Amino acid sequence: MRVRMKGRKIVGGTTEGELLVSAKPLSFLGGIDPENGTVTDAESDIKGESVAGRILAFPRGKGSTVGSYVIYALKKNGVAPKALVVQEAETIVATGAIIAGIPTVDGIDVKKLKTGMKVRVNADRGEVEIIER
Repeated sequence: MRVRMKGRKIVGGTTEGELLVSAKPLSFLGGIDPENGTVTDAESDIKGESVAGRILAFPRGKGSTVGSYVIYALKKNGVAPKALVVQEAETIVATGAIIAGIPTVDGIDVKKLKTGMKVRVNADRGEVEIIER
């Protein structure tokens, strides 16, 4: 049985792919390398992982407003996540997703998601559907 979670559209679009889930808030400025998409934040539980081509789920962003530009730089460099699934998309994450055009849904309980799950994101409807555990 597939599980569908309902949240709120931040940036529209649809995609599906593999999840990369962080249980901790993410800092994009200094926490993710915009050149290659690797998580570099020493405090992150996903340090060393690449966000490129995956669906990135995390509770919320943290840090500088320049983090919005880092999200845009990830997209410009071809190493952005396919979508963002966030418990609370505060201004930094929402602005970055908007300028980068990355489908984004917030209001999702990321504790129910696990790295490696396959999901379908329909940000137009504010939905995240687990299609493979």
